[in-house]
Amino acid sequence: MPPVPLHPFRPRLLDALKDYDRTRFAKDLGAGLTVGIVALPLALAFGIASGVKPEQGLITAIVAGFLISALGGSQVQIGGPAGAFIVIVYGIVEKHGVTGLLISTAAAGVLMLAMGLFRLGALIRYIPISIVIGFTNGIAVLIALSQLRDALGLPIDKMPGEFFAQVSVLGRHLVHTNGHALALTVACVLVLVLWPRLAARWRALARVPGPIVALVLATALVALLQLPVETIGSRFGELPNVLKQGLPDIELPPLAWERLQQLTIPIITIALLGAIESLLCARVADGMTDFKRHDPNQELMAQGVANIVSPFFGGIPATGTIARTVTNVRAGAVSPIAGIVHAAVLLLILLLAAPLAGHVPLAALAGILLFVAWNMFEGHQFLRLRQFAVTYRTLMLTTFVLTIVFDLTVAVEAGLVMACVFFIWRMGQLFSVQPQAATAAAPLPPGVAVFALYGSLFFGAVGKVEALPEQLPGGTRTVVLDMQRLVSIDASGLDALEQMWRSLQRQQVALVLAHVNPQPLSLIRRGGFEALLGAEHIVDSVGDALARQAG
Repeated sequence: MPPVPLHPFRPRLLDALKDYDRTRFAKDLGAGLTVGIVALPLALAFGIASGVKPEQGLITAIVAGFLISALGGSQVQIGGPAGAFIVIVYGIVEKHGVTGLLISTAAAGVLMLAMGLFRLGALIRYIPISIVIGFTNGIAVLIALSQLRDALGLPIDKMPGEFFAQVSVLGRHLVHTNGHALALTVACVLVLVLWPRLAARWRALARVPGPIVALVLATALVALLQLPVETIGSRFGELPNVLKQGLPDIELPPLAWERLQQLTIPIITIALLGAIESLLCARVADGMTDFKRHDPNQELMAQGVANIVSPFFGGIPATGTIARTVTNVRAGAVSPIAGIVHAAVLLLILLLAAPLAGHVPLAALAGILLFVAWNMFEGHQFLRLRQFAVTYRTLMLTTFVLTIVFDLTVAVEAGLVMACVFFIWRMGQLFSVQPQAATAAAPLPPGVAVFALYGSLFFGAVGKVEALPEQLPGGTRTVVLDMQRLVSIDASGLDALEQMWRSLQRQQVALVLAHVNPQPLSLIRRGGFEALLGAEHIVDSVGDALARQAG
């Protein structure tokens, strides 16, 4: 057996640097600065919402963002912590702790790297769009639910990870809603909604990202009016001053085989979600630019390396991020250098201005994440469901509900199983066995019945062939199967043909196969059915079969 060819490791950055000049660097520099500023509040918010320290979200954006841009297969994709991971990471931290999260992230990185090396990037595209829409909307609902504590200023020490428990806890504490926190949240959402419209009217404002405006205004209001709301500093303490304390120590988390077995589901979940999100994001970027299409296998390898390295700095899972990638494209990025600049900008902020982040109100970050969840939620997809088949509706709604009630892995696994069952059923419906009537041009000799096979004869359609002997009219002595429109056959289909032939033999009825296409004929010969049937019973056309019977 020949070895499986590995995908060559060749980052897109190497090709982008061939004709690189000052003009292109100026575009990348401007785009990188813009994306870096946009990424700052998102990185902090994603870290907090994931149940870890805010600086861990920022470190992830720096380390993983740099590696994904430097090693990836996309021209303009930006990587870092993503909203889709919030619920997953929070659940892992709740059940296995931060150490379990770091191990899961690194192991998922190894899995993603292997997927890229073995050229499995294209397989991610085979996941039905109904499943992708279902879990994306489910994650959006969970993100919004997870932010209600901070958005309403509820005095809840620790949010549970399970959906119904979260609803119950939130419901019991609604009477303690903090009006100041709620007002800040609403104000931040309004700023994010209205800012693009203001920027469209006054172009000078377009250079300032909406999330930064919302964050600065909310922080200033809290400081000036001394509003009684929680801040990053009051809950987590100040972000560490990296200039004084240095970067986090690189530590290898304790690792044991038993621990890896416990983390199997989280590892698969992170790897699967990271692969899907990054490749979907890269496809979005391809549609917005005229650059060469992304290399999915190289992108997976870069995502893998980023997720392997990031945990050693305390980072959380990372993937391609659509919002930051779209911002990067619109800001004029022309190469992965823009993503590297974005990581450098965040590093400078961490080095020089980290203590200031302690004054940011959590209600403002909740407002930003609620806006992210709203953008992720595709409500119009539910309104369009009546336009699609029952199978599409079932897949989407099942994945949506299971994502919310259980978790992403269960939802995707169930969705894929259902998709396979529906596909088998649909393909089985497409296969048919049609009796052919006599015509003036092709009269049927007495005792001869002709049936045409349409489609693919596989394990999901064998019942239609096995039932054929019971459908024959009395006096039949020869059955001719017209296989001109039979495009393929599998081992189960071949076995069904053989069983049908044996049933016909017991009835003393001969079987003739006419116009057999190359794939079915090859399997018939390799499977030994030609030897049982006799080569003389496999003819070129129905006309030849009828001529022999007439003779």
